[in-house]
Amino acid sequence: MTNKERPILSDLVNPGTSKTERFQNEVIRPVIKMQHNLLTVLFQDYTKQRKIDFDVLDKEKQIEKINTTLIKDTNFKNILLGIILGQFSLNELTFFTKNSSELKRRIIQIIKQRLQDSLIS
Repeated sequence: MTNKERPILSDLVNPGTSKTERFQNEVIRPVIKMQHNLLTVLFQDYTKQRKIDFDVLDKEKQIEKINTTLIKDTNFKNILLGIILGQFSLNELTFFTKNSSELKRRIIQIIKQRLQDSLIS
């Protein structure tokens, strides 16, 4: 088992950035980047378990499948959120819980984009 380090993503935070956006760029994006392989493998396994031949779908259907999965399958969405939240420190988790609705939306949106960018041929 390899120990992962959270990457540092520079140039994402500007002086006028809101606390929520700062948290997104300093915490959420690096954690999602760090967990990228795990997230993609989980999605690929999800499609296999549901007998969805993702690779033969056209690009539009692949995008649609990723979108509908992350909107409609609450259990799968919660697993992905847990993978991200499990990497937070106690201070980060405290900030997250105070802004959870907005931050969950942002996390899912970023994951959706990463899945589309890496899985769609």
